[in-house]
Amino acid sequence: MANIKSQIKRNRQNERRRERNKAVRSEMRTRTKSAVRAAEEGAGDLAERLREAVRRIDKAAAKGVIHPNQAARRKSRLARHIARLAEENSAD
Repeated sequence: MANIKSQIKRNRQNERRRERNKAVRSEMRTRTKSAVRAAEEGAGDLAERLREAVRRIDKAAAKGVIHPNQAARRKSRLARHIARLAEENSAD
C-alpha cells in the first residue's frame, strides 16, 4: 500500500478509470459479438448492428481505451468476417 498522499490519490484515480475502461471494452465486445451473431443468423438488422459495433469501437478509441490503430484493425477484421459470413449465407 502506498504511503505517499499523491500516490494514494493516483491509485484511486486509476481504479476509477480501470472500471470505466472495463465497461467501455465490455460494451465494445458485446456489440461486436452481436453483429457477428446477426451475420451468422442472416438477420435483417445486420447493417444496424454492424454500424453500432463500429461506433462503439470508434468511441473506445476516442476515449483512449484502445489505440486508434487497434480500432482500425478491429473494424477491418469485423467487416471482413461479416462479409465472409454474409457470403456463406447467401450461397446456401
